[in-house]
Amino acid sequence: MNHAPPPPEVRSAAFDALDPRTAYAIWRLRVDVFVVEQECAYPELDGRDTEPTTRHWWVPGAPDDGDAPVAAYLRVLTTTDPHRARIGRVVTAPAHRGRGLAATLMRAALDALRAAGTDAVVLDAQAHLAHWYAGLGFSVAGAEFLEDGIPHVPMRRELGG
Repeated sequence: MNHAPPPPEVRSAAFDALDPRTAYAIWRLRVDVFVVEQECAYPELDGRDTEPTTRHWWVPGAPDDGDAPVAAYLRVLTTTDPHRARIGRVVTAPAHRGRGLAATLMRAALDALRAAGTDAVVLDAQAHLAHWYAGLGFSVAGAEFLEDGIPHVPMRRELGG
């Protein structure tokens, strides 16, 4: 009998609720991908992670995944508009790519934001990933721009309260 694998576990926490090993794994994944793999020297630790309203979302790696204890991650920031949120730092560990983990995280975060009364979500997508975000209901909401040498596009998704 064919059994589908169980859906990935999704976790979410504010900074103060992150255990030190998970926090370290999250920041290491972000630096490994955004700074090292993508060759972008920029201040990855930007001070936004510790804000009381920032929410960290992740899929843990398998218990024997010493090199990838966090398989995928994103963060949700508040904006000056209390009915709008910003998603960023969407990343999947190389060993876990192609499994739909980032999409699982995005859907979980969007569902939670909708349930909390958020009307819209914005993000800045790397331009080559705009079609992927479009598959999650996002639309391009402005002109392409360069950030740290990588083309990005602003995107927006209405949640429909």
